[in-house]
Amino acid sequence: MKVERWTGRVLEGPLEDVYVYPAPVRLWHWVTMLCIFTLAATGYLIGAPPPAIGGEAVHSFYFGWIRTIHFSAAMILIVFFLVRIYWAFVGPSHSRQIFMPPLWSAAFWRGIGGDLKDYAFIGDGQTRWVGHNPLALLAMFGMFVLGLVFIIVTGLGLYAQGYGWGSGWMNAFGWVTVLFGTPQAVRTAHHLAMWYMLLFVLVHMYMASRQDIMSRGTIISSMFNGIRMWKGEPRA
Repeated sequence: MKVERWTGRVLEGPLEDVYVYPAPVRLWHWVTMLCIFTLAATGYLIGAPPPAIGGEAVHSFYFGWIRTIHFSAAMILIVFFLVRIYWAFVGPSHSRQIFMPPLWSAAFWRGIGGDLKDYAFIGDGQTRWVGHNPLALLAMFGMFVLGLVFIIVTGLGLYAQGYGWGSGWMNAFGWVTVLFGTPQAVRTAHHLAMWYMLLFVLVHMYMASRQDIMSRGTIISSMFNGIRMWKGEPRA
C-alpha cells in the first residue's frame, strides 16, 4: 500500500490494515478525556461555587474536595501530557502527528481543502487517510495541543498563587501572573480556556463520529484497538 509521505493519504492499494495508535497513545487519549471532563466540572464549581451547606467548613470539606479533585486531575493530566510528548519522540511516526503538522507541505493544505468539502457534504468522500486527516490534524494541533498548553501554564500559575511569593511554585510559575498583570486576569484566561477546550471536545466528537460513519476507514474503533481498517474494501 502506497501512502503519501506528509499527509498519510492512501495513494494506491492493495489495502492493508495499519497499526496506527500504540497502547501508550490510546491510554493517554482516554486518561486525558477523563481528566478534561473532571477538570471542567470541578473548575466550573470553583469559578461559580455552590451555595454553602451550613455548619463549619472543617466538618464537611465540601469545597476542599472540589479543589482537591481538580488539582489531582490536573497533575495527572500534566504527567500524562509530558509522557505523551516523550512518546512523540520515541514512538512511531503517527505518534508525533498532532505535535508536528506538516504546515510546509502543499499536499497537506490541498488535503484540508478536500476535507472541508467532505465535511460540507459536497466532496466525493473517497479519500482514505492513515492517521488523522489534514483538517482533523490541524484542529488537534491548533485547538487541542496549543489550548492544553495554555490551560496547563495558566493553571500552574494559579496553583502557585496559593503558595505565595517566595515559594518554589511561585519561583517557577510566578511569571504567569506577572505576564497577565493581575491574579484575576490569570483566572479569567484559565476559565475562558476551559470553554475553548470544551468547544474542541464537541468539534472532535463530531468530526470523529462523522468520519467513522462517512469515511472509508475506521476511526473510533482505532482508538480502542489501534488499527485503521478499510470499509468495503478487500484486504491484502
